[in-house]
Amino acid sequence: MTESKDQPLGRSISLPPGSTGAVSSEAVTNNVRVEVEAQYAPDRSQPFQSQWFFHYTVRITNEGDETVQLLSRHWIATDATGRVEEVKGPGVVGEQPVLAPGESFQYTSGWPLKTPTGILRGTYQMIGEDGDRFDIEIAPFALREPYTVH
Repeated sequence: MTESKDQPLGRSISLPPGSTGAVSSEAVTNNVRVEVEAQYAPDRSQPFQSQWFFHYTVRITNEGDETVQLLSRHWIATDATGRVEEVKGPGVVGEQPVLAPGESFQYTSGWPLKTPTGILRGTYQMIGEDGDRFDIEIAPFALREPYTVH
């Protein structure tokens, strides 16, 4: 995933050395591609207190012919016990990026779990130039501590 200087970038956090267990997903909805890569963050995790933390990097690319804007997010996490947690809110990392045709927006965020594995999925609500709102898929991806037998 290379970036050109004219593409807007979200806030980013550095993944610490030793972060392993990358998993990814990709989906295209209404000409908007969402690619995600997740990694276990051992430096932010405390397994003996049932706390596992994961970083995920999302790249959203407008592959259509009209400008779109990301309005809100809806994340759904399911941990290894089947416990579901949902988070909804405006924008991502404090921004509501506008993507002209061919542009991408990338950001990194994180997610805590009470189990060493889980699944994260969701949607972004977008709006097109014509004012129509539509949801784009964030395909499911695994959050997985690499040292646990799965």
